[in-house]
Amino acid sequence: MKCFYGFILLASLAAAQSAAAQISVDEVGSDDHDVSFRNDVKAAAVEARFFNRARYRAERAAIRKERNYLEFGGGLQGTLTSYNDSWIETSGGDNAIAMIATLNLRHVFTKGLFSIETKFGANIGYNRMKVETANADGTTSSDGVWFKNQDEFALSTAPSFKMSKNWSYGSIIKFRSQFANGYVSRTQQEPSNRKSTFMSPGYLDVSLGVTYTCPDKKWPFVVNLSPLALSAVFVESALVRSNVWDDKPGWQVYGLSSPDRTSKYEGGSSVQVDFDRTFGRKGVFRYRTTFFSFFGWITDIGMKNKISDYRTYKAAYDRWNADPDKRPQDKPVLAIHPTVRWENTLEIKATKYISTTLNFQLYYNRAQNLGVQTQTLLSVGLSYTFKNK
Repeated sequence: MKCFYGFILLASLAAAQSAAAQISVDEVGSDDHDVSFRNDVKAAAVEARFFNRARYRAERAAIRKERNYLEFGGGLQGTLTSYNDSWIETSGGDNAIAMIATLNLRHVFTKGLFSIETKFGANIGYNRMKVETANADGTTSSDGVWFKNQDEFALSTAPSFKMSKNWSYGSIIKFRSQFANGYVSRTQQEPSNRKSTFMSPGYLDVSLGVTYTCPDKKWPFVVNLSPLALSAVFVESALVRSNVWDDKPGWQVYGLSSPDRTSKYEGGSSVQVDFDRTFGRKGVFRYRTTFFSFFGWITDIGMKNKISDYRTYKAAYDRWNADPDKRPQDKPVLAIHPTVRWENTLEIKATKYISTTLNFQLYYNRAQNLGVQTQTLLSVGLSYTFKNK
């Protein structure tokens, strides 16, 4: 049996040897190559942000607040003095009421190099006192009479473009007038005694020039120099132009050339200086001042028959007016003098809503009055100021 298995093994080896002789494998060589993979899919950043209306409104509100500055203020001051009959009979005295209302608005819009500042200010005040008036039968009566002692509003706008950090160029447009009728005195309030009303007079000033803003916050001066400026006076009411007070007709009081003229225009140059600063940590003290001066040198150059001295001019005008053969071209005219307006306001706050205000105003206009006109007002009352930033 063992011999049989040995025979089978030898036969298998012989068959394998014969098959190996019939199959041959050739050796294959391969060169080294760099292999790179290309990705045709482009990568893109994907933000998981969606439109949020609340966020959009908040961003727009922040931009508006950055570009806009708004300041609003108002005040109401008043005094009351009252005596009974026994006090008046013994010690004397007059019952009186005085009230003054003020309103101020300032808005500044800034976008890039462009900015525009708009201001509006108004004040109006009345007082009531008893005055003795004579009746037709010879008796006298005592009546309380209201009389206006403050009435003015002013509106100005100043667009400008920045040239550098402290310098800009632009224009200033200002208009000034009043609300109600003004009369000669408390006891003379008839139409024939009217000396002012809305647009009688009205003042318009337009200037074009450069503005310097002081960078020092302790001295916040703003100086405007305008080589080209226009100043206009309007007296639209024929009644005001024809009425006479202080021995002069209204058209002459306001510097018009004749009773038929309703306006006067002068060309020249102007300068304006503004200062506004708050003192103290809580802003207890605030001082504001504006100085404005205009000289109509362009109009003055072209004037004929001009006389610098007012008394000489008045005498020459009276002679010309009395001449029956007077000619308009021979009419003497007063040479143009610089006009000056200086406004000052000092405010002292006792609390957020109670303050003391001192106003002083100086005005010089040779065409209206030879002297310097001044006004001083001290008041205590309610006040409030709002600022958006």
